[in-house]
Formats: sequence, structure tokens, C-alpha cells
Amino acid sequence: MSKASSFRQKQSIVFLAFLITTFIIGIAGALQSPTLSRFLTFEVNVNSHLVGLFFSINALASIVGSFLLAKYSDKKGDRRYIVIFCCLMGVANSVTFAFTRHYFILITLGVLFAALSSAAMPQVFALAREYAVKSGRNVVAFNSIIRAQLSLAWVFGPPISFGLALSFGFTVMYLTAMSMFIIAMFFVAIFLPSVEKNPTSQLSSAADLQAANIPLWKNRNIVCLLLSTVFMWTANMMYIIDMPLYVDLVLHLPDSLPGVLMGLAAGIEIPVMLIAGFLVPSLGKRNLFFIAIICGLIFYIGMIFFTSKFALLVLQLFNALFIGIVANIGIIYFQDLLPTRMGVASTLFNNGIVFSVILAGVLQGFVSDAYGHEAIYWIALVMVAVSLLFCALVKDGKKASQ
Repeated sequence: MSKASSFRQKQSIVFLAFLITTFIIGIAGALQSPTLSRFLTFEVNVNSHLVGLFFSINALASIVGSFLLAKYSDKKGDRRYIVIFCCLMGVANSVTFAFTRHYFILITLGVLFAALSSAAMPQVFALAREYAVKSGRNVVAFNSIIRAQLSLAWVFGPPISFGLALSFGFTVMYLTAMSMFIIAMFFVAIFLPSVEKNPTSQLSSAADLQAANIPLWKNRNIVCLLLSTVFMWTANMMYIIDMPLYVDLVLHLPDSLPGVLMGLAAGIEIPVMLIAGFLVPSLGKRNLFFIAIICGLIFYIGMIFFTSKFALLVLQLFNALFIGIVANIGIIYFQDLLPTRMGVASTLFNNGIVFSVILAGVLQGFVSDAYGHEAIYWIALVMVAVSLLFCALVKDGKKASQ
């Protein structure tokens, strides 16, 4: 009896450590990202073209760096040490930005550290999946609760970021981010478990093992799911970039409304993530994906045809259902399709979102200048429809549908 009680207590400590680690690393990212353009513009004194160049190179470097670390992590090494290494790179990145105002150093050394630190969150999710399987937990529910911590971090992080930067300066803000990475390293080193990699135990046959290990570009399910992810997240990122301008310049609604809309959607997303996790056993991930994308279609149709403040507020329910479900279930979907490569699976989902940020930035700037802000939402609607088609092409196999 005492052994069982001790085991449950240990599991509770590990679970709490996962929650705290995810939240702290999320806070570190949410401190740095929102004020980066302001930092480059007013502290480094560069023009908008160099700001855009920095964002593009930083995003591309993050995609490459996190993918290389993911491949390494799936083949060898304790995943905890990789998370600690990523946090250490986050510390180096924060120190670089805190004390350097030279653009060349930031876009080379700073971007290198940022690229290596960007793998921290995908590695935490990969470790959480492996631990959940080993300990017999409900994998999707476990992931849902942990994923919600990341969303919660982005509720609190941006206001804190602006508050620190504007009140105390960017050096204090980046040193605060550094302290977050140090705290995360402590929790990973002391409380998170080492999980022996035994991915083949999750496969029912040699055919499953062969299918899981084929090159990514030859895996139709992965390619289709990745394209579906890129299209849906590009639509979402275009909305996030354009909506404040659309509300102000086209609809002539209050300046404070965009913040209210984003905050409302973020607040609804957290319970949506948790509820979606518990609905997976009965509905399946594939069906939940379809429901989410249909909510996305309703949301963008509404954005095109409804222009009142009340309508925009109501539409955030569909926006939250869309993003809340795919943000939670998406990473599990990739992991189920690549059960022998948890790190690569988690990173593919994350990199799909990062690539969408790049694509959305380019499209939003070009389309809004050439055709007006209204066209953004027609393009977003088409992208979500295309995402639905690619999602339908993903085979509903044993691992992918449960």
C-alpha cells in the first residue's frame, strides 16, 4: 500500500513539474517575441526592412535548428539533457539581447542561440508523450493539460513583456526571460523523468514499424497533415496580423476591440483544449480535426459578412474552437503517425506553425496593399477549405484515428 501511495505521489510531482516547466518556458518565449520588433526598431535603430529580414532569418533558423535536434533526440541521448541544453541556449540568447545592440551580432549569434533554444518546447512535449505512455496515463488528456499551460503563458507573457520593456527597459526584460530559462532548467534536471526509448513496443506489426520509419517526404499521411497544418495556421496568422488594422481602418470600430477579441479567444481556447482532450476516445482525433476546421470555415465566413462589434465577439467562439482543438490535438496526431520519432513529430507540428508565420507575413503585406484588407479573409477562407481537403487525405489508420 505504501509503495502504491509513493508511486502516485511521485507521479503527481512529475505531472506538476511538466506543468511548471511548460508554463515557465512558455513565459520565457512570451516575454521575448511580442516586443522583438520594437526592440529592433527603437533600441537597435534599424529600418522596417531589416526588422522583416531578422524575423525571416530567425524563423528559418528555428525550423532548421529544432529539426536537427529532434532527429538527434529520437536516435540517442536523454531527452531531459536536450531540454536543458535548449534552455541553456535560451539563457545565452537572452544575455546576448540584453547587452548587445549591434544588428550583425544579433542576427548571427543571437539567431543561432534562438534557433537551438526553440527546440525546448517540442522536446518537452515529446518527453511528456513518452512518459504518459510508460506510466499508463491518458496520453491525450495528459497532453491537453500540459498544452493549456503554454496557452496560459501567452495570456500573461505579452502584457508582462511590454510592462517590463516600457517601464524598466529591454535589458531588464531580457534578463527576466533569462531567469525563466534558468528556473526551467532546474525543474527539468531535478523533477522530470528519464524515459527509456522503446517506440517499437507501440507498434502492432513489422509493417507498422516499416511505415513509421519511411522517409518523411514519402509518408503521404505526414505530408498531407503537414500541409493541412500549414494552410490552417497561415490563415490564423494572417488574421492575427491583419485584424487590428481591419477593425480600425475598414470597420472603424474602437481601438481597444482587437485586444478584447484576442483575449476573449485565448480565454475560450484553454477550456476547449481540455475538453477536446477528453473527447478524443469517443470522437477520435480525425473527427475532431474535421469539427475544428469546419468551425474555422464558419469563423472566416463570419469575418467576411458580419462587421458589427457584437458579431465579431460572437465569432470568437468559433475561432477558439478552431485553434483550441488543432493546437491541442495536432501534435498528438503527428506523434501517432510517427510513433518511433516523437521528437521529429512534435517538431514538425511546431515548424509547420513557424513556417506559417513567415508565409502569413508575406501574404498579408502584399494582399492588403494590393487588394485591401477585406481580401485577406477571403484568402484565409480558401486556405481553411484547402486544409480540410488535405486533412481528408490522411488515412484513418489504427493509430491516427483513436
